[in-house]
Amino acid sequence: MPRDAPSQHAPPSRALRILIVDDDRDAVVTLSALLQHDGHEVIEAYNGGGVLSLVRSRDPHAVLLDIGMPGATGFEVARELRLRLGRACPTLIAITAWTQPRAREMGRTAGFNHYLTKPYTDAELRAVLASLAPAAR
Repeated sequence: MPRDAPSQHAPPSRALRILIVDDDRDAVVTLSALLQHDGHEVIEAYNGGGVLSLVRSRDPHAVLLDIGMPGATGFEVARELRLRLGRACPTLIAITAWTQPRAREMGRTAGFNHYLTKPYTDAELRAVLASLAPAAR
């Protein structure tokens, strides 16, 4: 969950469609509110089970994906998205409390483009999303 207090910031250069996947509903609601306030369209999911079909039907620019979910972990979901979608896979951003170097390496292997550890700041998340805007589909 972001840990910044509300601040003045520039609006995104381009609104993105972002899928948030986390089994912690409070985290999803909080993150969704921040992203919507920034002008992004948000899609919410609470487990990894239906992510592939959501990505196919809603075509997000980015997927913010928790790692430690019951059932399908974020690593498994990322691997499946990369395998099934190939180059059409959206940008994958891990948002996790798993800070160990081994977990980061597993994230790279699974196909994550970015790896943010909780607690991350609003500014860190906004910087990652801003880097996607010029290349957004």
